[in-house]
Amino acid sequence: MKRRVVVTGVGAVNPLGHDEESVWSALLRGESGVAEMTIFDASSFPTKIAAEVKQWDIGKVGEDPEIWKARGRHSRFAGGAAKQAVTASGLLDSGLDPVRFGVYLGAGEGTQDFKTFSRMMVAGFKGGEFGLGAFAKAGLELLDPIVEMEQEPNMPAGYLAGMFDAQGPNANCLTACAASSQAIGEATEMIRRGEADAMLSGGAHSMIHPLGVTGFNLLTALSTRNDEPTRASRPFDRLRDGFVLGEGAAMVVLEELERAKARGAHIFGEILGYGSTADAYRITDIHPEGRGAIACMKMALQDASLQPTDIDYINAHGTSTAVNDRVETRACKEVFGEDCPPISSTKSMMGHLIAAAGATELIVCLLAMRDNVLPATINYENRDPQCDLDYIPNEAREAQCNTVLTNSFGFGGQNISLVLGQFQG
Repeated sequence: MKRRVVVTGVGAVNPLGHDEESVWSALLRGESGVAEMTIFDASSFPTKIAAEVKQWDIGKVGEDPEIWKARGRHSRFAGGAAKQAVTASGLLDSGLDPVRFGVYLGAGEGTQDFKTFSRMMVAGFKGGEFGLGAFAKAGLELLDPIVEMEQEPNMPAGYLAGMFDAQGPNANCLTACAASSQAIGEATEMIRRGEADAMLSGGAHSMIHPLGVTGFNLLTALSTRNDEPTRASRPFDRLRDGFVLGEGAAMVVLEELERAKARGAHIFGEILGYGSTADAYRITDIHPEGRGAIACMKMALQDASLQPTDIDYINAHGTSTAVNDRVETRACKEVFGEDCPPISSTKSMMGHLIAAAGATELIVCLLAMRDNVLPATINYENRDPQCDLDYIPNEAREAQCNTVLTNSFGFGGQNISLVLGQFQG
């Protein structure tokens, strides 16, 4: 029989707040974290807005900022969220064998050194032609090796292992917007199989830099509603024009149930089901009939031994792009039928945290079950005939919430669904 897995610690740093309770309070008030970009000068870009983490420093969680100053922005977010989660769990005071404690993240790449890269490109172009030798020579002279090392997506997982003496399994997956949900699913499987007794899992990412924004602008995926930042992210609304980039980190401590009970740990909820599929379709487009999303949700429900009617709330991937919202709606209707439960997208408030999005939304689901309150989809003003479900428009709703499903669908066709439940002894 599979070992049961519960959540005993949570932590978050994102545009709406610097811990899970401040984030939750902002969500319930329907606040937006979107504003004009300040991390770099985006005045010449089609998109000039983003959801940034502001007025936060890793010293707020008791870490020495000097140690972290050369580490990536996303690594600092990861450290902050992880410190909150591990502290809340009480895990380090429980006598856990460090070899039975691992880390599995869905963290993104580090911030790109755009200025240095630009100087290298200038050095490489002579007489209208590009010379690789001159480009490489400039790189050897200009690039900071520490900054370049921080590009590696595995770096946050390594830092967290060192922070908490987690000597067990250590891994990172970067499956785009599905990454941190996949990491939590895979970490759950490791505990179920007996490969670890506890795992620190989640994700961290910041793509609010010139190369990140350029890439998504070229894909025409970002909103250009620059004059109304707080109204730009509008999932399922007929006038949506793209998502808003966010940043941050979210971490959870996953623990084998019997061990958590034996030490009297506070249990936030239980991981009941995990589904993972691929569209096998295109690099940037999801399958128009939502076949991967449909299969993924069904797989998660089957893994949880639940029926669609058992789900009280769906936290949508809900990016605010024309295609995603339509296809996700279609997929939910296929899985849940005419009795589809209420569904909302909290990306309407905090933007799209890319690799960190799934773990952030999982924490939102845990808090929704705790308080029996469903967060809203703000900026829902214009009904789209192709998006005709109950999206909990504009105001949070009190409702009994025992079991939830959360979706994360990534570029490249990765699909992850997780089913969570209130802990039932």
